[in-house]
Amino acid sequence: MDNPTPKTLRGRHFFANPGPTNIPDSILRAIDRPTLDFNDPDFMPIYRDVFAGIKRVVGTKHHLFMYTGSGHAAWEATLTNLLSPGETILVVESGYFSEEWGKMAAAHGVEVQTVAADWRHGVEMPRIREALEADRGHVIKAVCVVHNETATGLMIPPAEVRAAIDAAKHPALFLVDTISSLASLEFRMDDWGIDAVVGGSQKGLMNPTGMSFTAVSDKGFAAHKKAKLGRYYFDWSVMLTRKPHESFVGTVPINAFYGLREAVRLLEEEGMDGVVARHHRLAEGVRRAIAVWAGNNGPQLFCTNPARVSDSVTAVWMPEGHDADALRRTARTRYNVSLGGGLGKLSGHVFRIGHMGDLNEPMVLGTLAAIEMALRVNGVPHGKGGVEAAMAYFAG
Repeated sequence: MDNPTPKTLRGRHFFANPGPTNIPDSILRAIDRPTLDFNDPDFMPIYRDVFAGIKRVVGTKHHLFMYTGSGHAAWEATLTNLLSPGETILVVESGYFSEEWGKMAAAHGVEVQTVAADWRHGVEMPRIREALEADRGHVIKAVCVVHNETATGLMIPPAEVRAAIDAAKHPALFLVDTISSLASLEFRMDDWGIDAVVGGSQKGLMNPTGMSFTAVSDKGFAAHKKAKLGRYYFDWSVMLTRKPHESFVGTVPINAFYGLREAVRLLEEEGMDGVVARHHRLAEGVRRAIAVWAGNNGPQLFCTNPARVSDSVTAVWMPEGHDADALRRTARTRYNVSLGGGLGKLSGHVFRIGHMGDLNEPMVLGTLAAIEMALRVNGVPHGKGGVEAAMAYFAG
């Protein structure tokens, strides 16, 4: 059969989507266990190990609250615990997910200001400083930044945002979404003066979707005590009354904790510096391939700013008149490779290559080879030899 359906394909499925990500076998084995009472004394060391481990990965000694829910749940928990109705936040535009964060805040009665930015280039830091300096009455209560914008393959450096806030002498809280950056890109919450960090289980932490968390500074927790937005299941003060867990208003997801403990073990076994270096190396190999494909008016990196390219996900802009989703279908149905699609206004124009979590050079090369074949099958103009360029980089 020339174009088999996914059901007829053989061999390992190559999952190159930017989230969720591949789950290592050792994490699957860790999760695969009988149910245990979450109040059982045998579980408490697991619980404490995970909280301590996630804090180390985030780079904080402050508060941590965990939730049964995806990253969107952590967004909502963070907004409702830190803000009151009618207060204002400043969202730094980076793509689809920065827009989503703003929409969620607006749905809760929060006023949203935006620092506009080109999705392909990224925000200029003076724009953030100017917006804060213009707020002489300190109406803005929080600055919200997506560290790594999954939809555009664009990174915003939190340390530079912190410097812009400090230069404006503004007291706003600094909130950072690390859903597609944590355990992939360098991140240091306390060192960078971040007040709230939103994270999830299904990307750099290599676990199934369904766990998320917020790490909170002392300044952030002080703001929480005054915040008036409605909440209960996500209320940090309520969580702290639920001894001995001090999180989870409802049932604790036991098996997820075993998976997260194994994820922390794997990350620390490699070393966080090694994890960051590996992600950069794999991402650069992908970028070398795309640079070749861009010849002959072919696909291009969506992010045009070399200082802002993501090391966990690459968005690829298709040539005019060619459908990114058609290319993704060919990769999936002929070669058993799953790629991410464009989100929002980028739908059909962009495909995305996830290169975060549990993967290595051969896995990346397999994905790139499938893409290069799909470009040929779909008649998409492109420069030849992208996979060879990635191989040369990895071998070098």
